[in-house]
Amino acid sequence: MEIMNIVGFALVVAVFAVLLRDGRPEMALLLALGFGVIVFILVLGKMGSIIDLFRDLTRRAQVDELYLITLLKIVGIAYIAEFGAQICRDAGEGSIAGKIEMAGKILILLLALPIFTAVMEVVVRLLP
Repeated sequence: MEIMNIVGFALVVAVFAVLLRDGRPEMALLLALGFGVIVFILVLGKMGSIIDLFRDLTRRAQVDELYLITLLKIVGIAYIAEFGAQICRDAGEGSIAGKIEMAGKILILLLALPIFTAVMEVVVRLLP
């Protein structure tokens, strides 16, 4: 299982980060950032198969691919905002992390507006 490898690697990195944090906090932060990038690259390859599955389901359901693209953008924003916020928290910058999360939420809401509008138009048409 790949998760066992990732967790094992994470434990090793965490031990090194704890050891480095007292003497060289900037190195501990870089170590955590590097670990995050490596994990992201490891799971990025799996995302291709997930996107292919969603595309296939979208075609089968005869749903406009615009909705899938919007959904994938929303998920991407959520993951990137969370990653950035966690890095800022690791660096001791909780207020910056909060701003990243707020910006991510606003961008997600902005992307969701066309879908929300389309749903509301359908609901209005269904009402007598």
